[in-house]
Amino acid sequence: MKLFGLKTAATLFCIACVGLFSACEQERAPPQEQANEPPARQLYFGGDILTMQGEEPAYVEALVVDADKITFAGDLSEAEKKFPNAQTVDLGGKTLLPGLIDGHAHFSAFGVQAIGAQILPPPDAGANDIPTLINILREWSTPENRALTGWIFGMGFDDSVLEEKRFPTKHDLDKVSREFPVMIVHISGHFAVVNSKGLEKLGYDTNTQDPEGGLIRRENGNEPNGVLEELAAIPHLITAIAPASRQAADRFFEAGQTMALSYGYTTAQDGRTMESAHQQMVDAANSGQLKLDVVSYVDYTAVDELMASEWNSKQYSNHYRIGGMKVTLDGSPQGRTAWRTIPYLLPPDGADANYKGYPAIPNDETLRAIYEKAYKNNWQVLTHANGDAAADQLLRTLRSLEKDYSHAQRRDVIIHGQYLREDQLDDAKDLNLMVSLFPLHTYYWGDWHKQIIGERLGNKISPTRTALDKGVKITIHTDAPVALPNLMRMMGISVERKSRSGRVIGANEKITAYEALQAITRWSAYQHFEEDTKGTLEAGKLADLVILDKNPLKVPEEDIKNIVVLETIKEGRTVYTKQ
Repeated sequence: MKLFGLKTAATLFCIACVGLFSACEQERAPPQEQANEPPARQLYFGGDILTMQGEEPAYVEALVVDADKITFAGDLSEAEKKFPNAQTVDLGGKTLLPGLIDGHAHFSAFGVQAIGAQILPPPDAGANDIPTLINILREWSTPENRALTGWIFGMGFDDSVLEEKRFPTKHDLDKVSREFPVMIVHISGHFAVVNSKGLEKLGYDTNTQDPEGGLIRRENGNEPNGVLEELAAIPHLITAIAPASRQAADRFFEAGQTMALSYGYTTAQDGRTMESAHQQMVDAANSGQLKLDVVSYVDYTAVDELMASEWNSKQYSNHYRIGGMKVTLDGSPQGRTAWRTIPYLLPPDGADANYKGYPAIPNDETLRAIYEKAYKNNWQVLTHANGDAAADQLLRTLRSLEKDYSHAQRRDVIIHGQYLREDQLDDAKDLNLMVSLFPLHTYYWGDWHKQIIGERLGNKISPTRTALDKGVKITIHTDAPVALPNLMRMMGISVERKSRSGRVIGANEKITAYEALQAITRWSAYQHFEEDTKGTLEAGKLADLVILDKNPLKVPEEDIKNIVVLETIKEGRTVYTKQ
């Protein structure tokens, strides 16, 4: 593995995802009339109505919605007396909750995940071996789908889960098609595989030199075998997966939005927004296409222009706003680019035994200037820090600002924090930092963490219980499209903490089902400064609601992840119904 360029590669992958739509320059269609206008007043009853108010579960018999707001939550008999003409909605024993809010995700990239061939391994999809992966790609390859980009493509294959324990090659993908180019993207975003036609389209042959920061895998001497690493792959994603028309771009957008709504999102986050993604969201807002709220956090390299716009606001305009700034301090732990204070037990190929990952912003003074700009302008800051060395850099830099600025009302957030130490959680509380953790790691990569950092530390990844016990305010997140934006699965894994192999990853870090539910409703609303309008079911708040087939507080913990969203309601209007 070439270490140079890993962070650059990851950044380019994000840009590839969020910049897809900028390639289509035709104007969007004008706003259309919103269908499915809510009735003047609705009275919900007949199921578990969980308000999410307080530290213990609280239920009411009835909820009344008037247009876009909740006007009553309480006893059914009182509701019937006060609102005799309300349209009644019998929940039929199902469960009604506040709309769900992911603590961190990348909404503008949802469409890429939603619309391509579904080559994730089980349980997200069915690609558990290479023959199945080939069949999934073949079935996806209709003329209509190929016309979207000109390629047959899929996102999220995982060689560590495929039965063959290897990367597919061009020979495998040639079985999908020799006529059309094929590209599949690894779950990490750091690798791609193309077929023979794809190599031809990219201009890769025996005479092609490896690009700096990338590698073209070879066979039979110098013949490319279709597997492309890092900067040999990622720049081509921009063109290979870009929509070929305005109509294709709209289909990508709608597929991503529908996927979010199907998992109960009423507010989504775009967690590292570049200029192209911001423009995509502005276009969607102005054309009336957004059916849920989207709050963007602008990458620190783009703040000078975007934070000066009218979209930087505490209030949504047509369901869109900018909420603050995003800073990234290191890479991914499963990719071993997270910056640690002690070496990895298994360093990447080409690294020595003292390899600890590395920083994205090596100079503390540079980072201090970035944070100080945010503090001067009162911008909320989300900071990606996976390794404990990255967290140390974050904490000491914020400490250096204490003399001139108060942390009291800021609600800045550490994102991911996979390898946070207990002393760092103490410092986070002292600095009034929230922590948005990623406990889905325990399922997808928990077994791998134990190999690369050891059994003891592997059990401490995503330290949700420790954080709560120390009084740190937390949320939890999917980081979609790294994982599917399945909030019920995220909730269930946060409670179970089981890996793919069925091992419990840190039993002492389990949280309760109610705590997990708070972390994607009330606590997430607070993280986004929206607790006055969202996160609980009470009079005066927005009628952002979700109906589930089961109550996550009344099923065995192993069943929570399988709960299904039946209906998503945004401001009183049904925006998704399961068919």
